[in-house]
Amino acid sequence: MADFRGQRSADDSFADAMRDTGTAVAEGFDLVKDRVRTKEPRGCARLDDIVAGMDVVSLCGCCVGTVDHLEGNSIELTGRDGRHHFIPVDTVARVDAHVHLNTDVFETKQGWGS
Repeated sequence: MADFRGQRSADDSFADAMRDTGTAVAEGFDLVKDRVRTKEPRGCARLDDIVAGMDVVSLCGCCVGTVDHLEGNSIELTGRDGRHHFIPVDTVARVDAHVHLNTDVFETKQGWGS
């Protein structure tokens, strides 16, 4: 019978590799998030292009709601909770088929008014 003392199992090696991969992904996300916040947006945040029914997408890719209309310096939207909320237009990074925000889902929900 072979002596396996001091040798790591394949399961341990795989678990370590997965942990390292997860750490690398998390670090990469933080770098991208910081870059997005400190650089000019690549798209154009043309508020005239915002129309009712457009999805509003946070920095992390979560859909936070659907545009109802623009009201002053805010966008009124219907959130996924079915309630109406307001988000400031200065959180808009760009507009294409969707309204893309420069805040993640947690910051967006924390800052919106009802």
